[in-house]
Amino acid sequence: MKLQRMNRRALTLGALAVSGALALTACGSDDTGNSGDATGAAKPSGSIQCDDAKGQLLADGSSAQKNAIDAWVKQFAAACQGVQINYKGSGSGAGITAFNQGQVAFAGSDSALDSEEIAASKEVCEGGQGIDLPMVGGPIALAYNVPGVENLVLDAPTIAKIFDGKITKWNDAAIKKLNPEADLPDLKIQAFHRSDESGTTDNFTKYLIATTPDNWKYEGGKAWQAKGGQSASGSSGVAQQVSQVSGAISYMELSYAEGMDVVAIDTGAAEPVKASTEGATKAIADAKIVGQGKDLALDINYKTSADGAYPITLVTYEIVCDKGNKAETLPTTKAFLNYIASEDGQGLLADAGYAPIPDEIITKVRTTIEGLS
Repeated sequence: MKLQRMNRRALTLGALAVSGALALTACGSDDTGNSGDATGAAKPSGSIQCDDAKGQLLADGSSAQKNAIDAWVKQFAAACQGVQINYKGSGSGAGITAFNQGQVAFAGSDSALDSEEIAASKEVCEGGQGIDLPMVGGPIALAYNVPGVENLVLDAPTIAKIFDGKITKWNDAAIKKLNPEADLPDLKIQAFHRSDESGTTDNFTKYLIATTPDNWKYEGGKAWQAKGGQSASGSSGVAQQVSQVSGAISYMELSYAEGMDVVAIDTGAAEPVKASTEGATKAIADAKIVGQGKDLALDINYKTSADGAYPITLVTYEIVCDKGNKAETLPTTKAFLNYIASEDGQGLLADAGYAPIPDEIITKVRTTIEGLS
């Protein structure tokens, strides 16, 4: 069943994802699966309403959601002829900066706007401010490359010590205790973190702060703070390092860990929990909306020990002005956001390795998008 699920997800990504930077109109594909017609072109979803969408839309931000955005843009471009959407995926920090400088119509971020970022957004959103719209859920997988070890179990204290340089060999006693049956090699741990400011880093370190504060004494945030380790840019960058470097481990959105071994986390539940869309959805459903007004920022319970709930879970927000959007981009922004928040748009997520936003929350997102001005 696991293999079938992975193959199904891989096929979906192959049919829907667009590699590289996006500058898409309706375009063909070599894939001849169900997502296209006889020529291989993307078959648009029936829920896509183009309305007055036109021209080019620029966006930037979270690399964690890049595969989801690619899939959505391909469908949207097939339905709305002549519309171009360019999502760079430079990282959450870069996306928020670009948004608050008025360079993009919306930004993707794996962390909600903080008070300073909201204040800065008021300079761009005339008469309004930037708001957080939760759109993509996803587990942050810990992918690793340890020859001969396929079912590695770790807990929060051990993970913290690995990424803080306190545990340096894969046959360390703490790892052996959690994996008594594994043949752990005398191999140096190569822990990779993000070099760019990243909401994935923010959420990963929030998990460590919440679950093992004695072992992770850093403040957290989008920038990596622990000493040592190695770095790479973007989710794709750390994924590439893990796939190539023996002894490597890093954190990344699950869709980037395709084909790699991932850690099962001992949360105190009946069984260790591996990263999965189902496990992430269980965690997100336990989240609370803490944003004010139209802002829908969420508070995630990283300390969950519910059976099957995966604790290192992020939500990617689309950040947009509630009021004061540019007149030339507002119709396309609303049309695209309406689609990705729709049942069909959210329906693409699970097969692409992401978790759909629970109904109670996404319903509020749809209502908020309709009121953007």
